[in-house]
Amino acid sequence: MPTEQEPWQWDEDTWRGHAERVRAGRDLTPRTWPGGARMAVALSFDPDHETIPLRDGETSAGAMARGEFGSRVGARRILRLLDEFRIPATFFIPAVSALLHPREAKDYAAAGHEIGAHGWIHERNALLSPKDERELTHRSVDVLEGLSGQRPVGIRTPSADFSDSTIEIMQELAFRYDSSLMADDMPYEILSNGRPTGIVELPMEWIRDDAPYFTMTRYGPYRPYTSPRTWVEIMKDEFDSAYADGAVFQLICHPHIIGHRSRMFALRQLVEHIQAHEGVWFATHADIADHVWRSPRREGAHRAV
Repeated sequence: MPTEQEPWQWDEDTWRGHAERVRAGRDLTPRTWPGGARMAVALSFDPDHETIPLRDGETSAGAMARGEFGSRVGARRILRLLDEFRIPATFFIPAVSALLHPREAKDYAAAGHEIGAHGWIHERNALLSPKDERELTHRSVDVLEGLSGQRPVGIRTPSADFSDSTIEIMQELAFRYDSSLMADDMPYEILSNGRPTGIVELPMEWIRDDAPYFTMTRYGPYRPYTSPRTWVEIMKDEFDSAYADGAVFQLICHPHIIGHRSRMFALRQLVEHIQAHEGVWFATHADIADHVWRSPRREGAHRAV
């Protein structure tokens, strides 16, 4: 019987096909930022709450309580901070989180923040059938629109996973942008099998995500290995480098992780550091995606493709 080939046995068409299925296309670095700003800052929050343990079938009261903290405490602290500094942000919400905490999704929208899609129950969409991924993504968008009054125009796929069907589903839903990939640190157009998709990528990176630094699992291998004071210094370095380049600083935090007191203190320090710089445009992911898509490109752009 034929056996599946090992990767080292693949012919060039096979390994090249895998590598080029989803790629970074043309650089979308704009010539200017709105209002003469020097750079853009995109703060994002993923209110995953109870969905990650639920996805994995972990239903203990302890697991649910750790997720509930994200909505009961963390999200409220984040909203107060954003309101105090008058900063718009993007909230990528799994639909099950929004259904468990409907007032929260409405509060984000009422405060002028963007609602983005983030799957149904933080599913690992790369492991789903195309039918299931399509149904869950469409259903999640309908739920978020129904609860918040705002239909998502962008997505962060759960766990930053892509399947062979993800791009097609994004196009069906007319998403203007994605924020899951990591091929650059500036916006670019996504290519699918070498063809432009018309979808803007606002790249994320685990470096600028709170979870790798602070994740804790009671009986697993994960323990927080970074203090909040160290984390904020890393984020300041990331911001300062982006500021020097006139670029985009994009941040990912989770209410159930960043929402604890010492970590909120660190987030406040980061926001104060950013606001001490002139020419910073705080914007939602959708606003940045729209701006870079319609703007003339910077001369000698960053990494022309």
